[in-house]
Amino acid sequence: MEEPRKEGSPGAPDEVPDFDALTPPGELVRGDRTRDDFFDAVLTLTSPATATDVAERAGHGVDAAREYLDWFERMGIVTQVTESPATYRRNQAYLNWRRVQTLRDEYATEELLDLLKTETERADTLKAEFGAELPERISITEYASEADQSIEAVWERLSAWHTARRRVALLERALSPESGDGADLPSAV
Repeated sequence: MEEPRKEGSPGAPDEVPDFDALTPPGELVRGDRTRDDFFDAVLTLTSPATATDVAERAGHGVDAAREYLDWFERMGIVTQVTESPATYRRNQAYLNWRRVQTLRDEYATEELLDLLKTETERADTLKAEFGAELPERISITEYASEADQSIEAVWERLSAWHTARRRVALLERALSPESGDGADLPSAV
């Protein structure tokens, strides 16, 4: 019969652990972030999704997805679209409100004004470049052909325009007096 090894004493050289068989650190940490995994999954939703869809995106079980979706709905992060089967979509108004609150918390008024000036100039420059009031009015393929540019280049510039307009809207809201109900008002740009 083998004697047990004393605690603190090194094992024999042939007792080296198989490090490849150990659980990867990322999976160990993931278990503590279940809510974050589901939140990240919800943020990717572009159309209504079932609990199964959200569970797959989050890498967790369907029962957990149902619980988090129910909680997210109570918090306003998602809205339920249908009942049978239950489908959910992200609540963009809530997410915009959160972004506005984050901007207010993290930046001084002067910084917000500087950011607003920069983004407004960017949006105006892109508006002039495309010769249109809104980026939605531009056909990527038609513009690329007419301007002798690649589709990818036009898409990138239009995406930059969309982003600048969105930032202007969020910054304007962050600078407006807190009303609590203006999170989805259209921007002047």
